[in-house]
Amino acid sequence: MTNKQATSHILMIRPVNFGFNEETAGSNAFQTKVAENDTVNEKAQQEFDGMVNKLRNNGVDVIVIDDTPQPYTPDSIFPNNWVSFHADGNIFLYPMQAENRRLERREDIINRIADKFKANHIIDLSRFEAEGKFLEGTGSMVLDRINKIAYACISPRTDREVLALFCSQTGYKEVSFNAVDEHNQAIYHTNVLMCIGSGFTVICLDSITDDSERNEVVSILKLTHKEIIVISFEQMNSFAGNMLEVESKTGENLIVMSANAYNSLTDAQRKRLQKYGKLVYADINTIETTGGGSARCMMAEVHLPVTL
Repeated sequence: MTNKQATSHILMIRPVNFGFNEETAGSNAFQTKVAENDTVNEKAQQEFDGMVNKLRNNGVDVIVIDDTPQPYTPDSIFPNNWVSFHADGNIFLYPMQAENRRLERREDIINRIADKFKANHIIDLSRFEAEGKFLEGTGSMVLDRINKIAYACISPRTDREVLALFCSQTGYKEVSFNAVDEHNQAIYHTNVLMCIGSGFTVICLDSITDDSERNEVVSILKLTHKEIIVISFEQMNSFAGNMLEVESKTGENLIVMSANAYNSLTDAQRKRLQKYGKLVYADINTIETTGGGSARCMMAEVHLPVTL
């Protein structure tokens, strides 16, 4: 079986209580408290629906599941942190740092996906929460699925031991490093500073301050034939690193990002990206500002085999 980077099947969770999460704010410098949660949730729902429509209009199979009013899960719109679905039929559940984010793991969501796709095993890593060790899914790890490489910046939400276990269980090679923002604060999730597509990477190399770590990342990207599109701290802060390559049902490559990310790119960067797919972007400003996550965080790719 050939590993594919992109899939046309995407799980998204429609929020009911979206808002500023006090429990995650300590490690997520991208969050900003701006307004009362009622207004914020309504705006987030509008932005969510707009993004789902954009994806569907471009031929993506979007599986939308509503969040529930109880328990309180203000970050449920970002499902890629608690679950990942793999082409070998395995489903991984991840240990989450914030207690209210652990409540996002829902058996009924797994069952809904398992009804439509072939699922073999559920590998539950959430036991590490008891030890204070976390690995927040494809937020903590940016997966090169073709070459089976897991890129990860170590942070309070990305533990080396859990990362090593994921890699040993999946056959992925670990490429870990430290990364900071322009204020020298550890970047909480790897998918903020980089994304991997079939033939490209978008990455903020300035955030990897150790020369040897940065050189290793660059050399592995080159070895795996990824065109390296470098973004600045300012572009990273506009979530230009938080893109995701997906496929339409007809096999067209799409590179999905937020409107803020798209607007932060130069014409030259857009041209380079367009060689690898159609650029699709949605206005999700409220979600980005209040939640500290962007387009990629909202999409959990379903790589499981489809049930015939």
